[in-house]
Formats: sequence, structure tokens, C-alpha cells
Amino acid sequence: MKRLLAPLAAMAVLSGIGLSGVGGRVQAATYDPGASDDEIRIGMTVPLSGPASAYGIACAATRAFFARTNQDGGINGRKLTLLCEDDGFSPPRAIEQTRKLVESDKVLFLYNALGTSANTAVRPYLAARKVPQVLINSGASKWLAPAENPWVTTGLPQNRTEAVIFARHILETMPDARVGLLQQADDYGKDYVEGLREGFGPEADRHIVAIETFDLAYPTVDTQILNLKARNVDVVIIAALAKHAAQAIRKIGDLQWHPTVYLGWASTSIDYVLKPAGLDHAKGVISTAIAKHPDDPRWKDDAGVARYLDFMKTWFPSGEVTSLSNVLAYATTEVLVEILRRAGDDLTRANIRDIARNIDVQPEMYIDGVRYTVTPQDLDPIKTFQMIRFDGLQWQSFGAPISSSK
Repeated sequence: MKRLLAPLAAMAVLSGIGLSGVGGRVQAATYDPGASDDEIRIGMTVPLSGPASAYGIACAATRAFFARTNQDGGINGRKLTLLCEDDGFSPPRAIEQTRKLVESDKVLFLYNALGTSANTAVRPYLAARKVPQVLINSGASKWLAPAENPWVTTGLPQNRTEAVIFARHILETMPDARVGLLQQADDYGKDYVEGLREGFGPEADRHIVAIETFDLAYPTVDTQILNLKARNVDVVIIAALAKHAAQAIRKIGDLQWHPTVYLGWASTSIDYVLKPAGLDHAKGVISTAIAKHPDDPRWKDDAGVARYLDFMKTWFPSGEVTSLSNVLAYATTEVLVEILRRAGDDLTRANIRDIARNIDVQPEMYIDGVRYTVTPQDLDPIKTFQMIRFDGLQWQSFGAPISSSK
């Protein structure tokens, strides 16, 4: 038998096909660069430095999840290896680091890379090489066009969809509201403008009375907040990442101004946003959630939250358990692991892409009723949201989950 397997193994090495035993039988395993009988190599670019460095924690959280998975036997007997590179939230640097991961480090695919601009910059290179961008960390609506993104799937809900829900909630609770938007000057901010206009419908121009834009390079957004106040708005919607979101909330509080504040879900971290803003200033802020906030009393007896807390204590003790970045990294990596399990021994880039674009799962840290569901025809993964409000100490859920299809 050994003499029979030896030439087969040699042929497998030459052809990129490995051999794995299942039920006592020898089966061929098909590999692309980055996969073998023993390992799956996965790449990630994140801002470990620069204006969005607060979100770089996804690398450490994912490595911790991989470590737990590997101790439990890996995926189909293979160890998971994550290679992270710092892109500084800079598209040119993202291209450089992505090329390194693909050409030098030989990763099978890119996973959970952060940012719309970075993922847009690397898309042509990865598409030309047919390397999947799996579960990217961007909620831009541009990723939902299958023909334009043949190798891309997103791991997040659309920012535009959240803006639609904000507008509908405002219409229901404050029908005469004057709304001001703090808009990040990129695809993230543009999606909020489009979503608000869609949500307000024919009344959009009556409600949206001021839009103040800023660039990520701006040291503060104090001027923008002052301009919104001068327009006498009674609702402020903050479409900004962590640093500038915290500045906006703090400035509103320092002015002793009391508009109703809606905050994009991507900036709901208590540790990275609300504490720097001042918890008193953040009291009453409204947002949405797809994942269970570990400090929400609603989930104190939830088995999934208990397993998450145990994971953080055992595998990532230096991480903040209430950080939304850690919660989402945990949930999104659960989806990734399911994709890899389903891939079995067909660890080709095309197969990974196909499975990632046709999957329906409910990660245990997603709110009950919220699922991650994509098909080749519909790449919008999350369509149900929970409204939440900050009470000065923690986020509290209120109302029933809201579907964007309503």
C-alpha cells in the first residue's frame, strides 16, 4: 500500500493535489497556493497605525479565534494561519501589502480587510489573479453588484440600509425634525446621504437641512459641529469612524447642546468611542446593532454570549470584551470557519469564492433573528437590525428588530 501511495503523493505535489484519508479511503484534495494537507494560510490587511487604528484589533481577535480552532483540531485537520499586514488605512499601502501577502506569503485568499477605499484599491489586482476578497470589512453598497465584484463578499450590513432605518425612525418619532448630517468624505458618508434621502422619501429636502463633510485627515470636526448647531438642527446623524465620531459627541456635549444624536453602528464601541467622548455626553445616543452587546442586560443569560466571554477570557484576555470590533471579529470569523468547513478538501480559490457567495448561517453573537445570508444573486448579507440606545453606561435594546425590506 505504501508503494502505491508514494507515486500518488509525488504526483500530488507536482499537480497541487494532496491526499487525505476519509473513512479509510484515500481521496484527492485540490489545492491552490496557500493550502496544503496541513495548513490554510489566510491574509488580512488592517490599519495597525493611522487614523483608523482602533479597528486594527480585528487582527488580534481573529488570531485568537484561529488559535482556539487549531487547538480543537483545526478545519478538516488543517491548521489555520493568519498573516496580518498594516496598511495604515492608506489605499496605496493596502495594494503594497496585499501583493506581499499573495506573491511572497502565498495566502489562499484575503479575509476581512478593512475599509472601502482599501478594498476598492486592491480589487483589480486580486480579481486579475482570481484571489477572493472574503467577508471584507466594509458596509459600502458598491459591493452588492455581483458583476462588478466577482471575487468579493462583504461581512457587514450596508451603511445605506442603516441610514434608511434612521430616517424611518425619525419620521415615526420626530415628524417635524430638522436633520443635520456629519458626513465622512468618502463612500461611507455618501451611502448615508443616499440612505437618508431614500428613507425620508419625498420629504428629504424638508428634513435634511444641513450636511457637513470632513476628511479623515482633519484633526477635529469642531467646526462642522458648530456649523450644524448654527443651522438649528434638532437631530444630528454622525456618519464617521471612531476618532471623529468621539470628537463630535464630545463637542456637542461641551456646547451643552442637546440634539437627538444618531450614530453609525461602526462607531458604537464604548471603549474606543463613547469613553473618549465622555459617557455623560454619549447618554441618549441612538444606533443600530446586528450583534449582541455583551453588557446589554437582555443577553445576561444567553449561551452564545457566555461562550464569547469565555473565549475572550481564555484566548484574548487583553482584549476589551465590550468592544464591537471584537464581537464582530468573533462573529465574522465564525462565518469564515463555516465556509472553510464546507470547502472540505477542495481548497481552491474558486471554490472558496463560490461557497462564500452562497451561504446562510446565524453566528451565535448575532441578535436572535439576524442571519448572515448571501446568494450569487443577492450579496446583501444582513437585512435585519435592532435599535439600541446608550444609557450612560451601556447600550440598551429597544423595540422589535427592524427589517430593511419594510
